[in-house]
Amino acid sequence: MRAVRFHEYGGPEVLRLDDAPEPEPGPGQARVRVAATSFNGIDGTVRAGAMQGPIPVALPHTPGRDVAGTVDALGDGVTGLEVGQPVVGFLPMVADGASAELVLVDADTLATAPTSIPLVDAAALPLVGLTARQALFDHGGLQAGQRVLVNGASGAVGGYAVQLAAAAGAHVIATAGPGSAERVRAQGAAEVVDHTAGDVATAVTEPVDVVLNLAPVDPGVLASFAGLVRDGGIVVNTTVWMPAPTDEARGVRGVNLFVETDAAALAELVARVDRGELRVDVAERVALADLPDVHARAAAGTLPGKVVVEIG
Repeated sequence: MRAVRFHEYGGPEVLRLDDAPEPEPGPGQARVRVAATSFNGIDGTVRAGAMQGPIPVALPHTPGRDVAGTVDALGDGVTGLEVGQPVVGFLPMVADGASAELVLVDADTLATAPTSIPLVDAAALPLVGLTARQALFDHGGLQAGQRVLVNGASGAVGGYAVQLAAAAGAHVIATAGPGSAERVRAQGAAEVVDHTAGDVATAVTEPVDVVLNLAPVDPGVLASFAGLVRDGGIVVNTTVWMPAPTDEARGVRGVNLFVETDAAALAELVARVDRGELRVDVAERVALADLPDVHARAAAGTLPGKVVVEIG
């Protein structure tokens, strides 16, 4: 099969299109014929060798944490799936990913793919959708009527976070640049703060219950977010190389989020997509052979948004 892999850590140039052996599913596994994966920032960080401690991948390694495709074969003991079934999933960080024609997945981590959007576009949902959901509700405990600040709302995780928070009845304050402000409002933000025009902490004039930080801000800016949270509130941070700020005197907690596989939660997100309650935005679709260029553009900060990598 064809797979994009890196045999050593380094820049985007270490990625190469290989002929790799077809994997065979073991007990509890499904082999998925990949329709698409997507690019996530963690793919570039792992490829560069910056996560060898927390994410010790074996080389050569195939990137791609998201998978959308069809079940191709089943290992012993797998129930609830059928060969040919369209599925989506979020793959473990240390496992070989879905930038390949075939990938092995623990069967109990897969969800049936949405039917209302193209299968390739469904690859844009798992990792970022689960990140948003877990940040807001599993860690942030967000409830209807509460106020949440989503810093970095114009990114892929931010788009889902704004939609999910608004649907839950929260008052959403979102940071976005001038070019994405209208899109963020359309996703459900009640207020939009232009982070290019001044200090976010100054622009937010009333306390919030939850701050969700999705952007690689200056450490001083991140620290200032604790001051925006009401007593007993929380700052959930996805840029885990900078610890989430706390304020023990006021009971403000800081949580660093590491997204986890959750098939039931993914199935719930899929259901929202099919009910028209959650929009999946795809900025660009590229071929598997173009994945090194995607990594290079990500490193240069020139990606237009969520990029789906089509296989085949």
